Amino acid sequence: MSVLYYTFRTPLPYARTLLLQQQIHQVQLATRRIDPTTHKDILLLLQHRPVYTAGRRQTEEEVAPERARLINLGADFVPTQRGGQITYHGPGQIVGYPLMDLGRYQPAMGIRDYICRMQKTMSTVLKDEYGIESVPSDNTGVFLNDTAKIGSVGVQVRHRLTTHGFAFNVTREPLAWFNQVVACGLADVKAECMENAIGEPITVGEVIPPLVETFGRIYGKEMEEMDPDREGEVGELIRELEEEAIAIGKWAKEPLVNTT
Repeated sequence: MSVLYYTFRTPLPYARTLLLQQQIHQVQLATRRIDPTTHKDILLLLQHRPVYTAGRRQTEEEVAPERARLINLGADFVPTQRGGQITYHGPGQIVGYPLMDLGRYQPAMGIRDYICRMQKTMSTVLKDEYGIESVPSDNTGVFLNDTAKIGSVGVQVRHRLTTHGFAFNVTREPLAWFNQVVACGLADVKAECMENAIGEPITVGEVIPPLVETFGRIYGKEMEEMDPDREGEVGELIRELEEEAIAIGKWAKEPLVNTT
């Protein structure tokens, strides 16, 4: 069965996008209970409005001191149920949310394999399309060297259905935001981006086509662009969120740091 992919036109608010994932998860689960062959696998591709997110292993007590400071920078702050620690998402960064049924693979795909393929998707796009080499790491994600991280992974799997996913930095815009935190708990690691690595401007839109092709190849899936108007409830939910995001308007382009 193919994977339907959809690319959002404008940066999305994180909490509302998290709700969309949960809603699609429920649709997939309900559809599978009726007929295990008819629910759709989906890949959402997007940028977020500036937001810091915390992983499920971090308690409210642990993140409370950071919450107010980061919100004052002009970003949102949202606790999540994904793996990992505090990280940043925002414009200039591609975020991919695969909402897939791992039980469709024979045998069923394990979480480790799922994450490894996700990392390989990012590293393959970087190398094959842009000549950007990554290096092996004991930490989850994609690294250009021991101290430069360009891609992140944080996933959740419930009832064999996946949510959350991957992100990697395309332009320089996310870097100033990343510099405000110890991202993913790695004190000696800084965020890096494709624009710096190749030494010339690049846009998120340019990276989407090779990313879609590579994702399909590495996960062994046909990729089909989604027309939300033909996807019933899921399509309506996607259109609704996109319209909300457009209506919200502008976002902070850089952290509101007081340097006086």
